Amino acid sequence: MKTIFEISREGKRAVTFAPLTVEEYKFDEALERKEDLVLPAVAEVDLVRHYMALSKRAFGVDDGFYPLGSCTMKYNPKVNEEVASLEQFTMVHPKQDNDSIQGSLELMSDLSGALCEITGMDAITLQPCAGAHGEYTGLQLIKAYHKDRGDDKRVKIIVPDSAHGTNPASAVMAGFQVVSVKSNDEKGVDLEDLKNVVGEDTAALMLTNPTTLGLFEKNIEKISEIVHNAGGLLYYDGANLNAVMGVVRPGDMGFDVVHLNLHKTFSTPHGGGGPGSGPVGCKAALKKFLPNPVIVKNGEKYEFVNSEKSIGKVTGNYGNFGVMVKALAYIYTLGGEGLKNASQTAVLNANYLKAGLEDLYPTEEGRHCMHEFVCSLQKLKDETGVSAMDIAKSMIDGRIHPPTMYFPLIVHEALMFEPTETENKATLDNAIELLRGLYKKAFENPEELHSAPHTGQIKRPDDVRAARNPILK
Repeated sequence: MKTIFEISREGKRAVTFAPLTVEEYKFDEALERKEDLVLPAVAEVDLVRHYMALSKRAFGVDDGFYPLGSCTMKYNPKVNEEVASLEQFTMVHPKQDNDSIQGSLELMSDLSGALCEITGMDAITLQPCAGAHGEYTGLQLIKAYHKDRGDDKRVKIIVPDSAHGTNPASAVMAGFQVVSVKSNDEKGVDLEDLKNVVGEDTAALMLTNPTTLGLFEKNIEKISEIVHNAGGLLYYDGANLNAVMGVVRPGDMGFDVVHLNLHKTFSTPHGGGGPGSGPVGCKAALKKFLPNPVIVKNGEKYEFVNSEKSIGKVTGNYGNFGVMVKALAYIYTLGGEGLKNASQTAVLNANYLKAGLEDLYPTEEGRHCMHEFVCSLQKLKDETGVSAMDIAKSMIDGRIHPPTMYFPLIVHEALMFEPTETENKATLDNAIELLRGLYKKAFENPEELHSAPHTGQIKRPDDVRAARNPILK
């Protein structure tokens, strides 16, 4: 497909401006560019067709099944978009006087209260703009907590070997050393190894429950006891909250800090459809370290309040407000029982998909999963040469977005599926039929899978080359 500049032709134009009816304002010459701005020249019809064609090359949750494991690519209800597009929200400016934005402050306060209730936390900040940003913020709270107590020797963050890659990355960015803890035979945290690695230098353990393998960490109370007895804190990576939202709360499991992904669990647009939002909640002992300012209701009025022991602001203003509006609309639309039902349906869908595939696409743990599951295609690769990558790329030809590939690293030839609660039985049955057909084709015609996708907009890019020499324009 040609770029907009390649279809540009001198003399074409998509819009004609009305004649100037006011006195022309002359800018200072120092502010004016010395050369003409390079813009494409196209007719209106060419402009419309170009961007319509671009839109058809993309694939998102509005186009089809998107079982990207650990990413919770659920459908974004359009009522959320309608609410967020109301002029009373879109025309608000972050520098307005508090008296003129009481409605916006009330919304942020209500969302904070709802998220605290859902997670079992005592206070929350809405400032972080993404999940990893939330991780970094939460770790800074933990650092401030230990420093405030004069406990400067706590410099290590413990991370399970199955953790999301952002966990160790965020810990290093926050100035900590990272220590890995092994998984046991049930793919949970190995309690004996945890006892060996915790100590006086432990700042916290970062954990998500359910784990990255889609399994509920049954020993969570024992894990909490071990970490807390060592003087450390427990950090909850909220990536997998969609499996337990409305059923159990991280705060009741023993977690002290939690980050959430509004662009995952609470149905606001994800990835290129963003922006994101990664609120961070904490227990009362860490409240005074939250980023400034926090919203407090004083009588009938909402105000911004600063704490002397705050870690400081972590974003330019107060967070991605439009995302907050959508998230609160989602929470109010479903209510408590609806949120619980969403999680239960997500777990049901994952187990239904798993049951339809596991005789051909085995999982290592051999028990019911939560919201996602991880298959190992090592046996299929050994027998046919067809890899997890080949299966994933072939799914594109079936108009299904590939699942997460080769993660977590402790599973060889891994594919991670997360159907979410928004898919119906017909969609899941279609996916099962497609994947079972690809398994059969791996034995009959492996070359066809090696060269997939055949109908995609591009073939297989050189991932290593793209990472080392990215072309960003």
